[in-house]
Amino acid sequence: MKTQVAIIGAGPSGLLLGRLLELQGIDNIIIETKSPDYVLSRIRAGVLEQGTTKLLREAQVGDRMDREGHVHEGFALSFSGRVERIDLKRYSGGKTVMVYGQTEVTKDLMDARLASGAPSYYEVEQVTLHDADSDHPSVSFLKDGAPHIIACDYIAGCDGFHGVSRKSIPADRIALFERVYPFGWLGVLSRTPPVSHELIYANHARGFALCSMRSDNLSRYYVQCSLDDKVEAWSDERFWDELRARLPEETANLLVTGPSIEKSIAPLRSFVAEPMQYGRLFLVGDAAHIVPPTGAKGLNLAASDVYTLYHVLRKRYREGRLDLIDKYSEICLRRIWKAERFSWWMTSILHKFSDDPFSQRIQEAELAYFTSSEAGRTSIAENYVGLPYEPVE
Repeated sequence: MKTQVAIIGAGPSGLLLGRLLELQGIDNIIIETKSPDYVLSRIRAGVLEQGTTKLLREAQVGDRMDREGHVHEGFALSFSGRVERIDLKRYSGGKTVMVYGQTEVTKDLMDARLASGAPSYYEVEQVTLHDADSDHPSVSFLKDGAPHIIACDYIAGCDGFHGVSRKSIPADRIALFERVYPFGWLGVLSRTPPVSHELIYANHARGFALCSMRSDNLSRYYVQCSLDDKVEAWSDERFWDELRARLPEETANLLVTGPSIEKSIAPLRSFVAEPMQYGRLFLVGDAAHIVPPTGAKGLNLAASDVYTLYHVLRKRYREGRLDLIDKYSEICLRRIWKAERFSWWMTSILHKFSDDPFSQRIQEAELAYFTSSEAGRTSIAENYVGLPYEPVE
């Protein structure tokens, strides 16, 4: 097989890149080690920056998002027994976010690719990258036991933190930066109306909590837990009791509980690999960086990587701009490190790191300062809605 761009990974970043390239007439093939059902079963983030929603519309997959998604103009910070609303629209120059689940984004992109007939190979094995630092890279894999090889111009590694793409770069050609946090998030999905029409991030002496939503009748809640915790140890009753304890009384009294339909524990880490490029291999999304979910940046950072790579490749094929190829990593990393900083900051002021009461008071003082300051609210809002994409020129 031969194509212009071989895309490894059929998550939202790989599918979005493939869709945008396809609309520009740039050939691409997507390969994925998991099944479509498995990819769609992943429960992930649901807050989309305005730049992400604009990119999805450009990819002509935004119709259902615009019908079923929920535009949010603000969110709340809960601490010291009170709730402070951050007015995103006011403090970010009119920007908002969209609540629309990553699973739904992936489904829309999958449906569009299936309808277009663009080639995708699922449940492949033994994916191997060849000669990524040469002018003739290729990707080999097995499908149903039969060997295949894709000769291509470029490889987009959209296969996540544990994928083969980043591991294919020689260790002396890449630097890794990591911060692992000493706790996790226990998440519960329930068919219940959300306790609030906007997200609530809660700082409490017992630990962090988040009240989120997927729709008017589907809620997503989280509580900070130990990395040693087991899902089996958390009955629904225990979870709801702990969530109530971490929310202001007025909010807790409004909480509608019900049976969980999904329950899982996720560890938290910050991670960046740089550069995000090795020859003709580009790392995209989680293959290059991870953020703790506190700042709602994971999927959105992947989308901004896709935006940059899409424009780099579009200008390369449509305008012959070879000079932009080597600028991909530099452009992406400027935005990534700022998002890493914001996600780290949100994590540091909202989670319990120790039993030290001084640390708890410092967190509460910082939250009080930022929410009582116009500059503080502006800083939070402009980072939460997403910093501007850097033009690819």
